[in-house]
Order: sequence, then C-alpha cells, then structure tokens
Amino acid sequence: MTSLTQITLEVTDLAAAESFYAASGLGAHVRLRAAAADVPSEGFRGFTVSLTVPRPADVRALVEAATAAGGTALKPAAKSFWGYGGVVSAPDGTIWKFASSEKKESGPATGLVERVVVLLGTSDMTATKEFYVAHGLTVARSFGRKYVEFAAPEGAVTLALYPRRALAKDAGVPADGGGAHRVALGGGTARFTDPDGFSWEPETEAPARARARTAGV
Repeated sequence: MTSLTQITLEVTDLAAAESFYAASGLGAHVRLRAAAADVPSEGFRGFTVSLTVPRPADVRALVEAATAAGGTALKPAAKSFWGYGGVVSAPDGTIWKFASSEKKESGPATGLVERVVVLLGTSDMTATKEFYVAHGLTVARSFGRKYVEFAAPEGAVTLALYPRRALAKDAGVPADGGGAHRVALGGGTARFTDPDGFSWEPETEAPARARARTAGV
C-alpha cells in the first residue's frame, strides 16, 4: 500500500445519508454503505475529513451547503490564526472541516477543492507513524508527536495523523467516544487494522473523484 484512495462511511440510515451527501455535494469524496446494526458507536469517532479550498468564500459555500442539507455547524466559517475555516457534523456523525490558507477576501467561491485529507486521531503518534511506514506509506511532513502527514500521489486522499484529543478540540467536540469508527479506508490489496482500530480494505474500482470541483457549491 502506498496511498489512501477511497473513504467509505458506514451509516445507520443509508437513505438519509445518500440524501444529505447528494444535496451537500460532499458525496463526491466518499462512498456510503449501511453500518452493522449490532455494532454501537458513541461520541467522537476519532477522525475528520478535511477539504482544503482556495478562498474564504469557498469555505462559506461549503458550510452553507452542508448545513442547508441537514448538517450541524460545529464551528462557523471564520478567520483564524492559520487562515479561514469552518467545521460541520453530517447527520451520520462524520465531521467535515473546510479550510483555506487565505484570510483575506479574494473573490467569489471558485468551487474548487485542492485537497481531501483524512485526519486520524492517534493515542501513540510514534507507534502509528511507524505502523504506516511499515505498510508502505512515505512521510511527507512530521512535527514530532504533534502531526504527521503522508505523501499522496495525484488523485489520492492525503492521510494525516493527529493526537486524538487535539483532533477533537480542533473539530469543536469532546474527545470522549467509543465503539465503531464508522469509516473504512481503502488502498492497496490487503485488509488490516491500524493501532487505533481504523480498518483498511483493498481498493475497489471507484467512480471518478471530483477532485477539481465539488458539486452543489
């Protein structure tokens, strides 16, 4: 395995999730499937999906589209120390973060998505980093025990690691949680589970990803 190529969200109400992701435009970046009814999931699920966009107007457009479709704003679109961003929880519980490195208004929304990043909350950054390196990923950026990002080829999803409590704080939710993560990560040809319980499965034939444009924005 050399990269993360697909994200599958496991949802308890498949019809409702399909409606939300179609209306919000976020469905271009994920797959959906029904979650096992006998596997509980409570609180923070330990991961977020982040879309990096060019302008503050793109952040606002994504937040507005997601909330209009039924999502809940955890952090309204606003300027921050590092740029401009907002966080929304989808009805299925997946946390989406929209971010731009630009702070100043530079025009209307472009509809472009520059990167899709899956951030996994870890309990032991060193152990999890070493695990993924052993599975064929290459570290692109590393800041000790604070943040690790793996290299991603064109068209792939960027995988990054963040301490679990710090990730929850960044998302605007309590760090407590347990049970199923409700996400399956796809890439390579083998099935495995990482040190934090995130499941990986072989890459399947995926529909074209809307890397350049998000529908509905």
